[in-house]
Amino acid sequence: MRQRAESDARSRGYYLNPDESFLKDLLEGLKKNEERYGYASCPCRLASGNFDFDKDIICPCDYRDPDVEEFGTCYCGLYLRKDAFEGKTPVVSILERRPEMKQTRAYGTSAEPSSHELVATSKATEEPSMTGLKLWYCKQCGYVVFREEPPYVCPICKAKKEFFAEIRIGAYTPS
Repeated sequence: MRQRAESDARSRGYYLNPDESFLKDLLEGLKKNEERYGYASCPCRLASGNFDFDKDIICPCDYRDPDVEEFGTCYCGLYLRKDAFEGKTPVVSILERRPEMKQTRAYGTSAEPSSHELVATSKATEEPSMTGLKLWYCKQCGYVVFREEPPYVCPICKAKKEFFAEIRIGAYTPS
C-alpha cells in the first residue's frame, strides 16, 4: 500500500504525510478497506461497499487534487503539496467535497438530495441511480468511464479533468 501511495504521490509532485504514525494508520486503513471491499477506499470516509457508488472515494479519491491545490493537503492528510510538507503552509482541517447524498447513503440514512445532486430513482434500492451518468473518455490515453462527472485525474495517464470529453451516443460532435 505504501509503495502504491508513494508512486502516486511522486507522479503528481506530492508528498506523503511526514508523521510516520499517522501515515501508518492511514495506510492500514486503506489496506483494511481493500481487504473488506476489494478496493482501497479512503480511510477517512465511510464506504458503502458498492464499488459503483464508492468509486469517487477510492484512493486517490476524486477530491484529492482540488483539496491539495486549494489547501495543501487532501481531506485525510495522506497527500501533501511541497510547501505543506515542508511546513511553509499550515495544514488545516478542510471541508468535505463529497456530495452530502453520497455521505448519508454510506451511513445508511435517507436524506433528500438537493437539486444539484444526483436524484435516486428509488430510495429503497442499494444500487446507485443511473440518472445523470455520462460516458467520458480521456483524450490523452483513451480511458473510458461512466459516471456523473469525469475524474479529477485520469487513473491511467494522470491527465487532468480538462482532458476528458463526453461521449454522446447516437450523436457525432467533432471537437
